[in-house]
Amino acid sequence: MLQGYCANFFNFLKFCRFHFPFFLFCSLTFHFGFVHFSLHLLSHNSTMSVIGEAALSGFLDLLVGKSLDSALNFVADHNQLHQQLKQWQSILPDIQAVLDDAEEKQIKNMGVKKWLEDLQDLAYDVDDILDEFAYEEFRFNLQDTQAQARPSKIRKFILDRIIRSIFPPTSFQFKNSMITKVKDITDRLNSLTTRRSSLGLSEILSHAATSKVKQPRLQPTSVLDGVVEYVGRHKEKTEMIDLLKGNNLNGVSVLSIVGMGGMGKTTLAQLIYNDATINESFDLKAWVCVSDNFDAIAITGTILKSIDPDSRDENDLNLLQVKLKEKLSGKRFLLVLDDIWNENYNDWTILRSPFGAGTTFIVTTRLQIVSSIVDPLKAFHLEKLSDDDCLSIFTQDALKARNFDGHPQFKEIGEKIIRRCNGLPLAAKAIGSLLLILKYHGEWERIYESEIWNLPEEQCGIIPALRLSYHHLPSYLKRCFAYCSILPKDYEFEEEEIIL
Repeated sequence: MLQGYCANFFNFLKFCRFHFPFFLFCSLTFHFGFVHFSLHLLSHNSTMSVIGEAALSGFLDLLVGKSLDSALNFVADHNQLHQQLKQWQSILPDIQAVLDDAEEKQIKNMGVKKWLEDLQDLAYDVDDILDEFAYEEFRFNLQDTQAQARPSKIRKFILDRIIRSIFPPTSFQFKNSMITKVKDITDRLNSLTTRRSSLGLSEILSHAATSKVKQPRLQPTSVLDGVVEYVGRHKEKTEMIDLLKGNNLNGVSVLSIVGMGGMGKTTLAQLIYNDATINESFDLKAWVCVSDNFDAIAITGTILKSIDPDSRDENDLNLLQVKLKEKLSGKRFLLVLDDIWNENYNDWTILRSPFGAGTTFIVTTRLQIVSSIVDPLKAFHLEKLSDDDCLSIFTQDALKARNFDGHPQFKEIGEKIIRRCNGLPLAAKAIGSLLLILKYHGEWERIYESEIWNLPEEQCGIIPALRLSYHHLPSYLKRCFAYCSILPKDYEFEEEEIIL
């Protein structure tokens, strides 16, 4: 349903481009409405509300950019409006500067959370008013252009000019009608500024910009030899490969990988799937991301396409399974079903019915009950990594090195951060990637001391380390992330979609 909603939304945007002058005029054609739409949609899902709030900085970037500049030019002949919009231009960047501080403090301070909600509502209203100015400016200019394009009616054009010099033009009437709306926004902006001060919100600058004392700076000069090392699951990998290679052709076999989110289930499955010895042991391979929607027809179709790209699309499960069985006859086949949540035994029975001797499944799941349903030859339960293993993952991403030998001044704070990753390889990797771009010791300390670590994962379903790495993304990437989040999990984006 959500995919259909989004498709309809894009069709609406296409319609607007051809039927409403503003969409032809404005160089920022679709970002306001789409971010507005994204934030509203996200705000209905409490587990993702952090993304809606964090994307505010990107939204404000747009509001204080070209659109406000254009509105200021348009009202330059109207002193009252011009003064009001100049105030907006002054206040909005000051509010935007404290967003990082507010987004962290909202975790414990409900007053800050309410301030952010009010700011989001205000941003929508500012956006609407700037749209009105942009539309009116284009409409007014279009009238002038059309009048000048009629050489046979020069007299009428001159007469129109004389009338405009005597009577106020429509544009001026429009501007007068906007005074009350604009003043209301100015009052709300001033109120937010006053509340910002009382809440103690302040701009967070990089440590390099604020400190007068010379601070240790990261110099990532020692690089890894060759490819990035896989850490912490060598025993499981070796055992799984041995089982796969030694498996006979007597029937279907299943290996399951079970563990909580961020534990490295998919990474382990990828390593096995791409292992050279596995490629030699199997005639055919396929990988399917299952996720929340366990659709036997879609999954079977994807498997068939993987082994026979020329196969026709079908919606008949029986037909698909007959074709699949024919293709796999006499072949050794490895199939990875990644991220299964479905707990229905009948669904699993239907899906596996076309597979016979020589087929081996690798199933990854967070749920023990799913592992039991697929009846594995062996279940591999991934436990948390040791701090040493997490540290190795962390330094590969943060330092492009195997350890802290080349950066001893960062060792103590780095080890403290790793303890906060709680044995999750995904957390260590996410924070390591973030700290690669934060070069100063003070910035590493700020990451370690962040309130975000203290937010229970159960409350929002997001690992704190991932939430932190998102929090520190540049605003334009937050907008991209918010865009991606409104589409289903494992949705495949075309290159042009991402660019747009």
